[in-house]
Amino acid sequence: MSFGDVLQHRNGKQLADRLLAGRPDLKVLFMSGHTDRAIVEYGVLEPDSRFPQKPFTPAGLGTKVRDVLDG
Repeated sequence: MSFGDVLQHRNGKQLADRLLAGRPDLKVLFMSGHTDRAIVEYGVLEPDSRFPQKPFTPAGLGTKVRDVLDG
């Protein structure tokens, strides 16, 4: 099964939920070109979800990755 097969008919949140069901210790970082307000407003992610909003700097991405790994 390829990655494309896994994401077909799913969004990133649905994929993360599926993976977390088997590996609850898995660290997940979401990315989106949408604003954090739009992501929450459309019910894609919970308000406390961490994701870097595009465009981001390498330092900004590094900070988000560190937050997820430390959290």
